[in-house]
Amino acid sequence: MSDNTVESASPAPLTLLGLGAMGTALARTWLAAGHPLTVWNRSPGRSAELAAAGARVAATAAEAVAASPLVVVCLLDDASVRAALADADLTGKDLVDLTTSTPAESRTRAVWANERGARFLDGGIMAVPPMVGVPEAGGYVFYSGSREVFDAHRDVLAVPVATRYVGADPGFAALHDVALLSAMTAMFAGARHAAALVADAGIDQKEFGTLVADWLTAMAPATAAYAGGPVPEDSTSAAVAEAGDATLLRTAQEQGVDTALLIASAGSMTGM
Repeated sequence: MSDNTVESASPAPLTLLGLGAMGTALARTWLAAGHPLTVWNRSPGRSAELAAAGARVAATAAEAVAASPLVVVCLLDDASVRAALADADLTGKDLVDLTTSTPAESRTRAVWANERGARFLDGGIMAVPPMVGVPEAGGYVFYSGSREVFDAHRDVLAVPVATRYVGADPGFAALHDVALLSAMTAMFAGARHAAALVADAGIDQKEFGTLVADWLTAMAPATAAYAGGPVPEDSTSAAVAEAGDATLLRTAQEQGVDTALLIASAGSMTGM
């Protein structure tokens, strides 16, 4: 080996605040990739496993923040972030907030961080803990805010799941995150409604669940039209659609299933 060989850079250090299910999953992947990791959690008992894997456990959030130039926060809510960082010196830090929040909360937190001397990047996690560290699972995180922070730490942030930068507005990641979660919530509500309709009808529940999943998968491409995508051809007349909606409502009533979801979902049912 020649003296001119350039060794690869060592994995960058970082701090992680919050060791719930998601935070712990993130921590495991950074440790497995060799990143020096300092962790803090309000309940100290959750850090034992990570300490055994090589994490440094800080006694306070302020101590954890002081340990690394990159600080990632994954807590319960925006109020938890404010409380955890209340006594921390953020001067010169790059703060990445992966806590689920509203767009307005993210924008407010960005201003707050900047006023305290930190650069801010907001993140919205589109994954559940078992997807973290498993590239083929398809998880990713939306990021918005400081492009400089994103570019500086892109490789580190991409270790647990893929990254998608969606704009300089600090609220855009949260908006993308919550919009997609809202669609998911409505989809699951629809699936629960479908299951309730057949629950007492003597229909095989497992087989029916497969039918629901297959049907929703087949219909998924049409959902792009609601966000300005190409509108699929549909020859259904307004009268037929209205009659169909009414049938959904009457069937729910016959089966003794709450109709609130259908009324909220279909404008043609309003006032029925």
